[in-house]
Amino acid sequence: MSNVDRDKIKRAVRDILEAIGENPDREGLIDTPDRVARMYEEIFSGIHEDPKDHLKVLFQDEKHEEMVVVKDISFYSCCEHHLVPFFGKAHIAYIPKGGKLTGLSKLARVIETLAKKPQLQERITKDAADIIMKELEPYGVVVVVEAEHMCMTMRGVKKPGSKTVTSAVRGIFEKDISSRSEALSLINMR
Repeated sequence: MSNVDRDKIKRAVRDILEAIGENPDREGLIDTPDRVARMYEEIFSGIHEDPKDHLKVLFQDEKHEEMVVVKDISFYSCCEHHLVPFFGKAHIAYIPKGGKLTGLSKLARVIETLAKKPQLQERITKDAADIIMKELEPYGVVVVVEAEHMCMTMRGVKKPGSKTVTSAVRGIFEKDISSRSEALSLINMR
């Protein structure tokens, strides 16, 4: 059951179309309010999910205490300032403590859940690192997010292709320069 009020979205989209001088009853726009309502239900589904829930699946018998890196996790989000998309890739490195591992796809799901709401890139980065630290209790975690923001591409400064890079460093990576360098090297390896 969705918590999204599709009818309210449809009315709002129709109002927007009229406000910009369009005819919402013309052939190409008749179904647009419904399409937008269904799209919003999908792209904002993270509002009603808790990203921590994805880290409940653990593999504690592996005794692996070496760095784990999942990189190039594609994501799409919507800037909360302009309600236009930003998209890119997230990279996560962590060092499990006591062999407390999670499924690799679970890390990607944390990013996906955080991204599926009106959002800021900086918040996705910080929240992902904090959630992984709290739930997995690793020695440390590094999260790097790089994205292109359509609010900089289609409007305002109009600079297509420019990327914003944010990072969050927690635990051992804050103090141990060699561990941080190794993580960033693995993330940047192409």
